[in-house]
Amino acid sequence: MRYFYTVLLYLALPFIFIRLFWRSRQISDYRRRLGERLGFYPIQFEKCIWVHAVSVGEVLAAIPLIKALQVRYAELPLLVTTMTPTGAARVTSAFGKNVTHAYLPYDLPGSVNRFLKTMHPTVGLIMETELWPNLLAACYHQHIPVGLLNARLSEKSAKKYHRIAVITRNMLQSLSVIAAHGHVDAKRFIALGASQHTVVVTGNIKFDLQLPNNLFAESMKLRESFGQNRFIWIAASTHEGEEEQILQVHQQLQQKNQQALLILVPRHPDRFDTIFKLSEQYGFKTSRRSQQSTAMSDTAVYLGDTMGELLLMYAASDVAFVGGSLIPRGGHNMLEPGALGKPILMGKHLFNFAEISELFIEARALSIVSSAELLLQLIRLMNDIKERTQMGERARQVVEANRGALNKQLELITKMMQSSVV
Repeated sequence: MRYFYTVLLYLALPFIFIRLFWRSRQISDYRRRLGERLGFYPIQFEKCIWVHAVSVGEVLAAIPLIKALQVRYAELPLLVTTMTPTGAARVTSAFGKNVTHAYLPYDLPGSVNRFLKTMHPTVGLIMETELWPNLLAACYHQHIPVGLLNARLSEKSAKKYHRIAVITRNMLQSLSVIAAHGHVDAKRFIALGASQHTVVVTGNIKFDLQLPNNLFAESMKLRESFGQNRFIWIAASTHEGEEEQILQVHQQLQQKNQQALLILVPRHPDRFDTIFKLSEQYGFKTSRRSQQSTAMSDTAVYLGDTMGELLLMYAASDVAFVGGSLIPRGGHNMLEPGALGKPILMGKHLFNFAEISELFIEARALSIVSSAELLLQLIRLMNDIKERTQMGERARQVVEANRGALNKQLELITKMMQSSVV
């Protein structure tokens, strides 16, 4: 079965590179370092700890883990691989030269073997659910223990993996550890063929988010620059099909409060220009974070078009809407606004964060809304400062009550390191 998968991947390779060049029209980094996509690297290690985080969201989740690994295994270099340039940029902004970044090669046998021969990882730590058959098979045969950390598996993803049941079972059984978010995730992994003794429920490492020491001071400066006493709400990690709804809501909100400010942060950088134009088409005075550090007093929409500043934008806001949820994308990370004590609003599509969202809903820290209900909730929270504060505090308490996954996963990594023969 894996043989046919590999043949198909070889046949698809020209089209994959065409897609890279197509995407490079918006983000030029897609056409850089192409050799790494095939396992050719300008660097080499005798041994290292390898962490793979496919893109920005996974990198953000991995940051506390990587920092802890730097302390615990200071003698070993850390290699962080991603698949996207935006993920690469986030690694660089978070760690600079203290870790090495490389692109993970495509899942071709030759490329994978070149990667392993060049990097000599002592262990492989894959964030969430990024499973590649040839990569995992090569690690298994070369006795490199691989752990799936912060592992989650939605019902939708489980159905997709079930369609390739033989490949999925072999991949899961090659893993040394699967550190699952919750019991539902664990049951799904086991049902797909994972060995029960490798699956451990550790909780979600994203709860262990560490806020920068200067974050609140910087957010107050940003907020003050927006103008005194403005109601500020953020729509973060938005996707195509959501921004139109959000801008329409903001139009109606401004009829209630002309000074209301929307901070709009699209999920993907290649859409920044498009959303800027869209906002202006709606008649909003729109400022861009990348072009000026603050909004003017007459700015109605502030476009967060920079990388690595989402926490700052959340901290400067009164209410947070988290995107990917008004459309069926499964939602994005609600823990960041939660840790900052912000009331959270999301659409109904939360399958990527099903268990976590239930914690916030039960605590009355998260309200599920349609676009029409979003307006009503914003008006309510804008006018009721007490409820806004209490809802935000309930969100913060949910995050605090569920910390601890980081230490559990570090202990699993320690056992993997002890079993490694590389």
